[in-house]
Amino acid sequence: MFKYNCLNPIAAVGLNNFDDKYVQCDDFKDADCALVRSAKMHDMELPENLLAIARAGAGVNNIPLDKCAEKGIVVFNTPGANANGVKELVLAGMLYASRDIVGGIKWLEGEKGVDDVAKLAEKQKKEYAGTEISGKKLGVIGLGAIGVKVANAAVNLGMEVYGYDPYISVEAAWHISRAIKHVVNVEDIYANCDYITIHVPLLDSTKHMINAEAIKLMKNTAILLNFARDELVDEEAVVAALKVGKLRKYVSDFPNTTTVGAEGCIVTPHLGASTEESEDNCAVMAVKQIRDYMENGNIINSVNFPKIDMGICSTASRVIVFHANKANTITKFSAIFGEKGINISEMNNKSKGDNAVSMFDLDSEVSEDVIKKIGELEGVYRVRVVK
Repeated sequence: MFKYNCLNPIAAVGLNNFDDKYVQCDDFKDADCALVRSAKMHDMELPENLLAIARAGAGVNNIPLDKCAEKGIVVFNTPGANANGVKELVLAGMLYASRDIVGGIKWLEGEKGVDDVAKLAEKQKKEYAGTEISGKKLGVIGLGAIGVKVANAAVNLGMEVYGYDPYISVEAAWHISRAIKHVVNVEDIYANCDYITIHVPLLDSTKHMINAEAIKLMKNTAILLNFARDELVDEEAVVAALKVGKLRKYVSDFPNTTTVGAEGCIVTPHLGASTEESEDNCAVMAVKQIRDYMENGNIINSVNFPKIDMGICSTASRVIVFHANKANTITKFSAIFGEKGINISEMNNKSKGDNAVSMFDLDSEVSEDVIKKIGELEGVYRVRVVK
């Protein structure tokens, strides 16, 4: 029996995928696994029995990834599950920034009760006239699950689309339209595009990648859209550029004191993945990944450990070891099994940065002293007997 805890409300359509081997617990400290959306976990004490955390969404800035890795806690996310919801809001952002739809709505709300509001609107509407997006150039920075959907949809809307992603995955490449022009230097997008939308993860290398120098390269009429993470953009530099007419609009889904109410900024209250469909998709995907790990030890879409999948165990036992990515480590594990006469039927080892996972299917059950001996080796974070 596994105990799971929800740190945020998780869609029932996802939780319904747990079977009678799982029971929900109210206290995080009792959980074997946890599901989370936006709850801040950095200052939380992680229970010794916690094996996995699933983020029902893509971003994991609210989870202490290194701390989890050191304890052998696998952190999953759900890339692509909310991609369509975000894509639709990006398209909406381009439209309401281009046509000043927001400005027109606000003006009309101020005319509530005016008898001849229709006639007045005919005179006033020229103040909110905008431009169409068809035929304009869109630059998409980051061609992951969301970026590809945005790029393909923009092509269908008649836009000329340029894509930049030096690390594009094979899966993303299969799904991207041939009409999208591949850009080698991101500066070409800054200099040539009428709309620029960013869809990359927040890393040390990407923080403030849109900065004053990047803005200098952009057209004065460019519209910048940020539905990824606010810290990808130096928003103080953006606000300063808007004041002097260096940018046309900045559309963000991340409200803060810098942008809310600032001239030229259109900010929404983090609505990107806030659709019933996205929340359902994320919940279903998160639960499926949790179950595959808890029951089989397989790791899919982890952000702190590599992907490793040996299917369903058909041998007597399966052991998974989380450890530092160092030479000769697997030899030491194998030696300990060999000393006890335990035959390794099948094994796999994968690494991701400084961390690695080794999985062993064994022809006989493994004793506590073997697990303890492996766990005492230098660089081993955790040893888990899956079966």
